[in-house]
Amino acid sequence: MSVQNGRVKGVLFDRDETIAYTDPGVYREAAVWAADRFGLEAGAVGAALKAQWASSEGWWHLRTEADEELFWQSYGQELAGRFGVPPEHIGPMLTEWPYQRYMKPVPSARDVLSALKARGLKVGVLSNTMPSIGITLEAVELHDLIDVAIATCTLGVHKPQPEAFTLAAELMELAPSELLFVDDKQENVDAARKVGMQAVLIDLRGQHPEAIHDLRAVLELV
Repeated sequence: MSVQNGRVKGVLFDRDETIAYTDPGVYREAAVWAADRFGLEAGAVGAALKAQWASSEGWWHLRTEADEELFWQSYGQELAGRFGVPPEHIGPMLTEWPYQRYMKPVPSARDVLSALKARGLKVGVLSNTMPSIGITLEAVELHDLIDVAIATCTLGVHKPQPEAFTLAAELMELAPSELLFVDDKQENVDAARKVGMQAVLIDLRGQHPEAIHDLRAVLELV
């Protein structure tokens, strides 16, 4: 990987599998909670939770937090159907186990973002996610270190569409060439490079030979 250190004035991160991740352990906790409340088998509840999320594609078209609220209402009704319980019974579960509760910060994330800020660099997040990105970043306790948090839903374009990256650069108030972009998907890294960003692939599982495998490696690139 080649990064021109002197040109970097900001670092733009993906969220999931980059600075935060979805914790499977929370799925298990939620499944046990729901199984006890609804008199179901925990394994079946866990499978239903994962199946429901996997089938939920409508969120790509959300634009506002009001849109997202309607999405979660519909999501709850569909989940109730999978559980075989009345829709009005699912509300307490969505309140107790909201989307952001399933997320955890990558262990080194706070230290890395703090170090970048200390060097005078802007820090941003560009994620293919719902409008409530600020709530999720608060949940993982990284929000205070991020200058600009961008959910692609609010842009109307998603990575790897080039407009997602150029609009993110505008919101960061930097030229694309002044940004280092970090993402766990190669197609997004390639798209960022095509609009002029410096970009690096991250693979926290250590399987991709050309990726960085530790978020702390970003500090060596700026």
